[in-house]
Amino acid sequence: MTALAQEAPVTMSEITTPEDSTPEPELDEVRWQAWKAMELPEGFHAEIIEGSIEVSPTGRHSHSRISFQLRRQLTQYLDKQSSAYAVTNDTNIIHGRKVWIPDVVVALEDAITATADNPEFVAEDGIGLDSRCVALVAEVVSPGHDCKKRDRVRKRRAYAGAGIPVYVILDDYDGQGTVTVLASPLPDQAVYTESHRVPYGREVIIPQGPAKGFVIGEAITGPPRNA
Repeated sequence: MTALAQEAPVTMSEITTPEDSTPEPELDEVRWQAWKAMELPEGFHAEIIEGSIEVSPTGRHSHSRISFQLRRQLTQYLDKQSSAYAVTNDTNIIHGRKVWIPDVVVALEDAITATADNPEFVAEDGIGLDSRCVALVAEVVSPGHDCKKRDRVRKRRAYAGAGIPVYVILDDYDGQGTVTVLASPLPDQAVYTESHRVPYGREVIIPQGPAKGFVIGEAITGPPRNA
């Protein structure tokens, strides 16, 4: 997700009753209704991640450049494959009473272009896409301790728990930069069983799904940082 170092995400980690005894399913619904009612300034996103509402501002140039290159090249790759999948971004991905806004999403094209009256893929009156139609998500890590932990840890668990087949992390702040491709999730354990991590300057290949065989390298990430 997107956040500037000087603008750390705002986290609303607990919404409680006076007795602090509301069952978790009811708290999930309270968070969900609070998230739907939020009116944020332009350039901000709100997500529900592991029981917290997190608000993040838009990112810096390097962040948008990497996500743009990834979207553009993934679109070209899927078009050549005559795939039923397409690439989108700035889209709410819904799983139960959780919501995420990945930097890049590969989902069924029929879902992306569907109208709100298609309940198979479009969640709650068009509020977002159901996670079941998503084949791949990608996040470009932003500076700041909490931003890094969100994409590297919290969202890793969240996407695995939702059963999203592939999660790609593009991380400028891991050494000279790394790309991690996670695959084969175990939703009950909220873990990915396959992990391929390479430094910027080397290539990594998407191992499965509609983007199988797609190569992420310097054309997307740029050269190693501080090289």
